[in-house]
Amino acid sequence: MDYRDYDTRLAAYAAIVEQRQGREHVLLALWNEGEVPMWTMPGGGVELDESVEQAAVREVLEETGFAVELTGLLGVDSFVLPAGVRVNTSDRPLKSVRVVFSARIVGGELTHEQDGTTDEARWIPVEEVADLVRVSLVDAALSMDRGSRGTAEAATALVGRPGR
Repeated sequence: MDYRDYDTRLAAYAAIVEQRQGREHVLLALWNEGEVPMWTMPGGGVELDESVEQAAVREVLEETGFAVELTGLLGVDSFVLPAGVRVNTSDRPLKSVRVVFSARIVGGELTHEQDGTTDEARWIPVEEVADLVRVSLVDAALSMDRGSRGTAEAATALVGRPGR
């Protein structure tokens, strides 16, 4: 199908994973636009006049109350929704392109978005994520984050070894 025959949604998200109370937690937002609320990564659509980085920072602030600094590009996750399955009814298929960054909190306090696409933000223990009703992006972003940290740890171990 030619690119002019479908819609594209560019979105940016942040994976924020921290140690809290001795356990690894991830910051998630409860998305309210589907048939049932589902947990997702904080983030959302990129406005025409902003970069993906600016969008990720803005969306995290809107949905969680936290100001963040992006610390790296984790990856891109994309999928196609047929016309009849879209949340916003349309007779055109949608290609969703989701850019995922790692981020760290630099200010703010946990709050819930008012009149937006999410109802709540919450720190969730990573080991409990599998029990949540969630969008596929959560698993994809956590996998990207684990892979990124594993690569960094491996590189640090390699550089720190004598003779290398």
